[in-house]
Amino acid sequence: MATWDLTEMNHHVLICNGSSCMRKGGEEVTQAIRNEIKNRELDVRVHTTRTRCNGRCKDACVVIVYPEGTWYHGVDEQLAKEIVTSHLEKGERVEKAITYTYAGQGMQLKNDREAGVSKEKEKQKQ
Repeated sequence: MATWDLTEMNHHVLICNGSSCMRKGGEEVTQAIRNEIKNRELDVRVHTTRTRCNGRCKDACVVIVYPEGTWYHGVDEQLAKEIVTSHLEKGERVEKAITYTYAGQGMQLKNDREAGVSKEKEKQKQ
């Protein structure tokens, strides 16, 4: 198992590989992102991690870019490449596919997406 030197890293991309995302092309999205990063020689600046479920199954396939805290929904191979080209290489978020962005004091919901179930309300039900 490798131990990467991340001192030159500018972005960390979390790619959901939970069951809903995998059914919607999670493996293809993972490979598209990683291939595009390699093709654009961004390997040193961008680190990727496969995750399990991120809790936004209706938004499958989910990709999250840090440090900005940008959550993307409905990512397919084409959008994956666009995220690498626009967001990771040029610093321009792909606005049409954003679910959440970090707003300094928490996350801000974008693009008329469904907020989902409140974790606090779920606790109260139990």
